[in-house]
Amino acid sequence: MIPKRKRLWLLLGSLAVLGVAVALVLSALNDNLVFFYSPSQVAEKHVAPERRFRLGGLVEAGSVKKNGQEVRFIVTDTHQSVPVVYRGLLPDLFREGQGVVAEGALGPDGVFVAREVLAKHDENYMPPEVAKAIKEAGQWREKR
Repeated sequence: MIPKRKRLWLLLGSLAVLGVAVALVLSALNDNLVFFYSPSQVAEKHVAPERRFRLGGLVEAGSVKKNGQEVRFIVTDTHQSVPVVYRGLLPDLFREGQGVVAEGALGPDGVFVAREVLAKHDENYMPPEVAKAIKEAGQWREKR
C-alpha cells in the first residue's frame, strides 16, 4: 500500500470512530436534557420505574397528608395527576396550589418517590407546559 492510501484509510477510520462516539454521547444525553416532566408527560411517555427525573406542576388542593416525617401529596398540571411521597422537611414555600418541582423516581406502584422537593414562589418559574395547561384550565393567577 502506498503511504497516501494508508493515510486515507487512517483518516476514514478515525472519522468513523469519532462519529460512533458522538452518536453514543448524544443518545445517552437525549433524555437528560429535559429538566423535568409535567404529569401529562409522565403519563404519555410511560417513564420506567426507578428512572430518576424531575416532576413539575402544582400541589393539588386538599391533597397534602402529613404522617410524621412522611408527606404525601398530588402534583397536577390540571390534566393529569401524579401521587408523590416524600420523607423529610419541606421548604417553607411549600403549600397547596403552589408550584413545585420534585426530584426522584416512580415506584412500581406508580407513586413518585421524591428525594428532594423544591417549592416555587411564582408562576413565572413554572415549566412552560405546566403554565400553558393551567392557563387553558382557567386557573392561572395573573401577576399582581
